[in-house]
Amino acid sequence: MNYPTRGQVMLALDLLPESLGSDHFCPIDFSSKHNHTSPVSSLPVHPDVRLKRLPFYDILGELLKPTSLVPKPTGRFQETFFIFHLTPQQAQDIAMSRDFRPGAKCEYTTQVQLRFCLLETSCEQDDNFPPSICVRVNGKLATLPNPIPTTKPGVEPKRPGRPVDITALCRLSPTVPNHVDVSWASEFGRGYCVAVYLVKKLTSDILLQRLKQFGNRHPDHSRALIKEKLQHDPDSEIATTSLRVSLMCPLGKMRLQIPCRCSTCTHLQCFDAFTFLMMNEKKPTWICPVCDKSAAFDKLIIDGLFVEILQQSAGCTEIQFSEDGSWSPLRAVKETLVISSPVIKSSSISGKWHCNDFIL
Repeated sequence: MNYPTRGQVMLALDLLPESLGSDHFCPIDFSSKHNHTSPVSSLPVHPDVRLKRLPFYDILGELLKPTSLVPKPTGRFQETFFIFHLTPQQAQDIAMSRDFRPGAKCEYTTQVQLRFCLLETSCEQDDNFPPSICVRVNGKLATLPNPIPTTKPGVEPKRPGRPVDITALCRLSPTVPNHVDVSWASEFGRGYCVAVYLVKKLTSDILLQRLKQFGNRHPDHSRALIKEKLQHDPDSEIATTSLRVSLMCPLGKMRLQIPCRCSTCTHLQCFDAFTFLMMNEKKPTWICPVCDKSAAFDKLIIDGLFVEILQQSAGCTEIQFSEDGSWSPLRAVKETLVISSPVIKSSSISGKWHCNDFIL
């Protein structure tokens, strides 16, 4: 039996009608090792995988739905190909979104985004690169995050999970397909997926406005938390009657402007919302700077009680909460230092030393 060559397959794909859309395209194996004895993979082509939403990107379209990276029983190192098309409107939206302002990086704000994750359907998945990953888009090498060095012997350095912007490598045409070549090292018992999305890149200013649209959490929520923390425990010999909280942001070391914390955190200490968003725009970690636990964007709240406190305590950097939920400012105490300096007074009778006090 004669199999078609790669060029014949590609030509046939180019002749497919554009109305089919990306959902009709499956991974294509152009490996020369195809033979009659290759078993059919039990992995679904499009598994029901859900990737976690990225706060700094709005999804405009799905160019390639999550697709299994299907390994072949020919060795550890694998290779497969995918194809996706852009509609005329999508191609135009991308081309018109490029920033040509003086000093700008000429980046696209509407982007083609490539993502990898584990083939796991039980919960939403973080970005996760397969081992030894290499990606080419239309024959050009895609830039991936640098691997994190490891000191463990025999352990391969792993790339930090994050999306890959492949816009600059794409053909912005509705009539020409885009080809993605993925090579990776398979792992026993662990599968991976790839997906391609059309996204709109957002800024920390936009996310701040969205956070404000949710409104402030009612002050009574924080008052109840204060009363709970200061509630007397009859089994404890030590009773806490007050709580001291700083009004300084632990990130920017400046007085809070927009007091924010994660709804899942149990502490009262807030951080500045805009500073937190700007830091995650540069390097997304979404970790609370107070307790080092997860602080996802959709879990952030603006604390209404601290908004009131900041408005009523100009210049104050620390406050104290009482058992009833009330608060009072803590003013810095100016300390007076008294230094004794010896002064010699001329006296023909005693010839003794006398001290004068100086106050600084």
